[in-house]
Amino acid sequence: MSGGILFDVENHFACVTLDRPKALNSIDPEMDAALFEAWSEINSNPDIWVAVVGATGEKAFCAGANVSGGTEGDGRRMALGGGLTGVGGPLLTLRKPLIAAVQGYSIGGAFELAMCADIIVASDIAPFGIPETTVGIIGEAGIMHRAIRQLAHHIVMAMILTGERIDAQQAERYGLVNEVVPFEKLAETAASWADRIASGSPLAVHAAKDAVLSRAGRPLEVALATREAPIEAYANSVDRLESPEAFAEKRAAQWTGR
Repeated sequence: MSGGILFDVENHFACVTLDRPKALNSIDPEMDAALFEAWSEINSNPDIWVAVVGATGEKAFCAGANVSGGTEGDGRRMALGGGLTGVGGPLLTLRKPLIAAVQGYSIGGAFELAMCADIIVASDIAPFGIPETTVGIIGEAGIMHRAIRQLAHHIVMAMILTGERIDAQQAERYGLVNEVVPFEKLAETAASWADRIASGSPLAVHAAKDAVLSRAGRPLEVALATREAPIEAYANSVDRLESPEAFAEKRAAQWTGR
C-alpha cells in the first residue's frame, strides 16, 4: 500500500506501519488517505481479527501532522474527529482491536492516533505531547477531547496549557500506556498483546469492544438496558457453537471468525 505506509496481513493480524522516517513519520494528506484505506480494509475483512499500528525508525512514532501540502480536500474531511488518521471519528470507527507500538516521539496528531488504540505499548524513551498552544496552531482539538477522557484532568490540562511532554514512565503511571519496554522488545511485545487478544473468539472480542465504546458516555442504566447488535449476532455464529463443544471435549477452541 502506497501513501507512506506499509500494510501487511498475516495469521489474522494486520500491521499498519507509518513509513516516512526522514520526515519523522509525520502525517501528510497522502498518508492520511492511505491510513483511511487501511482502516477501511481492516474493518471490512473478516479474516483480520487484530491490528497493530507502528512506525519505522527509532526516533519518532510520528511527529504529528505535516500540513505543508495543505489541509483542504478529502484528507481534511477525514481528520474531523479522527486526528488526521481517519480513526475514531464520525466518518470511521475501527471495530477491530488496535494496538499502538510507540517507539519514539508521539506528538500532536500522533498522540491522538495512539489514543485511538485499545492497547498502547511504548518504548522506554517515548515522550507524549500536546504542543498546539506553544506553536500557535489549534484545530478541532480532537487530541484534547480524547486526552481529557483518558488521563487525569490536571495532568492533561498541564500538558495542554504548557505544551510540556510526559515520558513513557509517566504515561504508564498515569494509566495511558499498558506496558513500557526497551525499543528492541517493542515489536515483540506488541505481537504478544495481539496473540493474547486473538486467542479469544474474534467475534466476541469485536462485540465486546463495540459494547464498551458505544455506551461509554451513557449512564449505566441506559447501557445496561441496551441490546447490542454485535452481541445478538454472535449468538447465532459458528464460533458461539464451537465454544461449548470445545469445553465439553476439553480442547482448545478453533475459532473461525464466522
